Amino acid sequence: MDYKDTLLMPKTAFPMRGNLPNREPDMQADWDEQNLYEKVQERTKDRPLFVLHDGPPYANGDIHMGHALNKILKDFIVRYKSMSGFNAPYVPGWDTHGLPIETALTKKGKVDRKKLTVAEFRQKCEEYALEQIDRQREQFKRLGIRGDWENPYVTLTHGYEAQQIKVFGEMAKKGYIYKGKKPVYWSPSSESALAEAEIEYHDKRSPSIYVAFDVTEGNGVLEGDEKYIIWTTTPWTIPANLGIALHPELEYAVVKADNVKYVVAKELAEQLASEFEWESYEVTAVYKGADLEKTKAKHPFYERESLVVLGDHVTLDAGTGCVHTAPGHGEDDYIVGQQYGLDVLCPVNDKGVFTEEAPMFEGLFYDAANKPITETLEEKGALLKLSFMTHSYPHDWRTKKPVIFRATSQWFASIKDFREDLLREIEGVTWLPKWGETRLYNMVRDRGDWCISRQRAWGVPIPIFYGENNQPIITDETIDHVSQLFREHGSNIWFEWETKDLLPEGFTSEHSPGGTFTKEMDIMDVWFDSGSSHQAVLEEREELDRPADVYLEGSDQYRGWFNSSLSTAVAVTGKSPYKAVISHGFTLDGEGKKMSKSLGNVIIPNKVMKQLGADILRLWVASVDYQADVRVSDNILKQVAEVYRKIRNTFRFLLGNLHDFDPAEHSVAYDNLSEVDQYMLVKLNDLVKEVKKGYEEYQFAAVYNKVHNFCTVELSSFYMDIAKDTLYIKHADHIGRRRIQTVMYETLTALVKLVSPILSHTADEVWKHVPAVQEESVQLTDMPEVQSYKNVDDLCSKWDRFMILRDDVLKALEEARNEKGIKKSLHSHVTVYAGDKDRELLKSIDDLHKLFITSGASVASKTDAPESARAYEELTVSVDRAEGETCERCWVVSSNLGTNPSHPGLCPDCTDTVVNHYE
Repeated sequence: MDYKDTLLMPKTAFPMRGNLPNREPDMQADWDEQNLYEKVQERTKDRPLFVLHDGPPYANGDIHMGHALNKILKDFIVRYKSMSGFNAPYVPGWDTHGLPIETALTKKGKVDRKKLTVAEFRQKCEEYALEQIDRQREQFKRLGIRGDWENPYVTLTHGYEAQQIKVFGEMAKKGYIYKGKKPVYWSPSSESALAEAEIEYHDKRSPSIYVAFDVTEGNGVLEGDEKYIIWTTTPWTIPANLGIALHPELEYAVVKADNVKYVVAKELAEQLASEFEWESYEVTAVYKGADLEKTKAKHPFYERESLVVLGDHVTLDAGTGCVHTAPGHGEDDYIVGQQYGLDVLCPVNDKGVFTEEAPMFEGLFYDAANKPITETLEEKGALLKLSFMTHSYPHDWRTKKPVIFRATSQWFASIKDFREDLLREIEGVTWLPKWGETRLYNMVRDRGDWCISRQRAWGVPIPIFYGENNQPIITDETIDHVSQLFREHGSNIWFEWETKDLLPEGFTSEHSPGGTFTKEMDIMDVWFDSGSSHQAVLEEREELDRPADVYLEGSDQYRGWFNSSLSTAVAVTGKSPYKAVISHGFTLDGEGKKMSKSLGNVIIPNKVMKQLGADILRLWVASVDYQADVRVSDNILKQVAEVYRKIRNTFRFLLGNLHDFDPAEHSVAYDNLSEVDQYMLVKLNDLVKEVKKGYEEYQFAAVYNKVHNFCTVELSSFYMDIAKDTLYIKHADHIGRRRIQTVMYETLTALVKLVSPILSHTADEVWKHVPAVQEESVQLTDMPEVQSYKNVDDLCSKWDRFMILRDDVLKALEEARNEKGIKKSLHSHVTVYAGDKDRELLKSIDDLHKLFITSGASVASKTDAPESARAYEELTVSVDRAEGETCERCWVVSSNLGTNPSHPGLCPDCTDTVVNHYE
């Protein structure tokens, strides 16, 4: 007889190698064919709704690692919620308007902008955006993201635009929308106004100048021969200077140096004396800032005066305490200028070029004008000092070019009118991480009004008409009509139709007695587009609801989507559009550097999936602390792939040893299991509890670590190791074997469900091999329930202690192998010397040697340990060669071989099994 034929070795068609790059696309095709998303939604339709609202990525270019991190995190949540008692639809979306698409079309030579009408150009933009959506959709699906991919929300669709118009109209109705000429961030490179969310800061080298303004009117306080000193890093704004701002409470000194009298903040006098290299100076008078209000000084090179005004924005952090004030080029300047009736002078056009309002510099680009303006100041004797400094300066986040503050006529949403409501709603939201609340709260508390108009072509038009007297017309009637027109025809008609055709039939207005109207040609800020999604998606779609349970985006969205969504939602409904906000960090390379093509350190999701598979990317996402910036590199992904291999091998071992197991027929009740089997079910129960807690708290790294540790420690290093003897050697229906299979079946089904949100492809692949499951996909099941077992504390107290003691025995065996005393642990007999309690525990365990995977085990008192025994933290252990010969079937060393002459090479256990079950 060939004894190999009597062994019940593992059998499974589940392959050892994942081959994910080839296998995953086939699985995804199966999911599409099965309509799996629809089946999940149908199965859960009567459950409580859980809405994760997708923040729309911009429809331009291939996805990057930041996209992958974001979408995979969302998928974890949605998949888990649909398996834990909720109906969790996922509607992906795209942001499709804005400058990058305009730039992509013109830069790539796809269109000649000058030969197209606005409507024709917009049509090209739409076609391009839809192409990008199709491209990105396939890449997101390749990541294994489950969602309603055939019915996403897209900001350029008719229905979306119609709802956005309604949001705008409701805000206008409440008086939050107004037009004003005030300084806004202006990008000469984009030729458009920008919102704060479109600004990023980079270092810039700028001239630093001190300029003297001769006093022309002292108001009985100053003698009239003094000079105010201002400091600025933007010499190009000097032509727009109309005032000098002082702080009302600060003390200002008249400082005499080199027979010239200067007015500066008293506290800065000594520092400025050093700056200007005054050998000696004296303070001849001191005044409060308030005393100098409405004194006047002459502009350095124009025939006009600059008014001295008071403002709380003046500080002593830098400069002179006398602040150069140009109401057309700064927010604080504008505010204080309004209080004093100063003009909003802005002699710079859309392209950043000086106009005729700046004599001597007309036609110069603002930055290029710094030098001639400085030279003019020097000629006039007004320049006290010129140097250069590098400082953080606002840039256009798309073109990466510097921006300026420039006063233009723009449309604004008045945040101050509902700021307190915004702050109240922020406090009612759950924030993860917690600091997100402080960050957004401070942003909203400190922000100015929102500039919502843009001077571009590709976007949603601002739905405002003008009468013959140039007064804006925004009524319920016009808003409803335009919204309906956009729903039927799309917003392109705004640029295709005559104004009269866009108005309700027979529309009249006191602003146009002659019946002639014009329309606004600016478009809305794209943040208004995506910020309206709570109305255009959550309210519009039947399967969703407002507020969403959670928004999850990158940490840059505190100034972006989190902010604009909150602003429009609170303005329209009085309530936040989200109950919870989760933010994640940015993806960096393995050394913590920002990824860039020039550094050659970019990790591309598509490339990773072709080499390793989507499940490796998904496992990486689960492994990181996503709330901070996260690192990714080829080496990091290889380490993750090794963890994946261990998890996959665990599944394969479990499946292989369940090939003849039918849970309906062979399962053993908990009370009839051995203690070690019960202990493993309790440990599995702990895992279920901890993993579900990790998912509930959005702590996916905890899920990753718990599952990884369970597979490597409890299963691989312990239970699966000690089970082999029984699983392979005993006959099929041996009670010990069925007990172990019962535990393994429970473990397998629970484990595959627990990892399904993360390893979505592998979990489905495993599920197809699990015996006796009814569902066609693990995605159509629920998370395992936490069980209630008897006497858990006593059981765990005993076996947790045993696991600690066993570690010492395993260390002794490892050292014996290293010393080449024994080749395999089965060749050994261990003697364990323990204290009274531990000795009692070890003696209570049957077949102790099987738990150590040795051929024999003895327990003795610690005081009896010989000097040759190895001492460890808990035990002292002797490892000796087992006496006897090796069984030909189970490889255990036994002194009782050949109890049956027909089988001289078998131990008694194997003899019994072979004689009674195989002969």
